[in-house]
Amino acid sequence: MHTHNWQPRLIQLLTLPGLLIAYYLWLYHEGQIISACTVTNFFDCGRVSGPGATYATIGPIPVAIIGLLGYAAIFVVIWAADFLPVIEKHLPELLVGLIGFALLFTLYLKALEIFVIGVICQYCLYSAIIIAIMFALAIHYLIRGRRIEAA
Repeated sequence: MHTHNWQPRLIQLLTLPGLLIAYYLWLYHEGQIISACTVTNFFDCGRVSGPGATYATIGPIPVAIIGLLGYAAIFVVIWAADFLPVIEKHLPELLVGLIGFALLFTLYLKALEIFVIGVICQYCLYSAIIIAIMFALAIHYLIRGRRIEAA
């Protein structure tokens, strides 16, 4: 990967807090730790992602595990681009696709929180912000790459 392509490295760096948040939410969902969230009329992690929360799973799979796998996939794809030319060649498109899917899934989850559950999970919100920043970086990386190719 070329040094002028700083966006993938920043995206890769942002996967680390994302992984930590998803891991925390999984532990919380499994009842292994207590919530560090503030409970108010607007915030309540327990109702969103706690043990027994209705929308904290998709079928038998905890949403936090989906988040862990998503962040890990993004990290691995960027890492693999250093070793596999075919991934490096298509990295901008891969990142926009992967992170774009993550953003759509995140927006779906935020809509559930706001319109169905009626409260927001603070840590889920932090994860959503990370995904939004990563998506903006991926779009910038794609557009910049196309400009360089056209020049």
